[in-house]
Amino acid sequence: MARLAILFFVIALVAALFGFGGIAGEAAWIGKLLLIVFLILAVVSMVFGRRTTDIT
Repeated sequence: MARLAILFFVIALVAALFGFGGIAGEAAWIGKLLLIVFLILAVVSMVFGRRTTDIT
């Protein structure tokens, strides 16, 4: 998911370079959204991923 976010940011930069403002804005918005989702999922995964039950 982080790769997709970076890909959309690169698309936004290239589109802005060539003057496609609408496409650049949408690609940047999608990239930001994907980055936020990735960070939330990474934190949730770190918090809940390493639970072990020691019943000895």
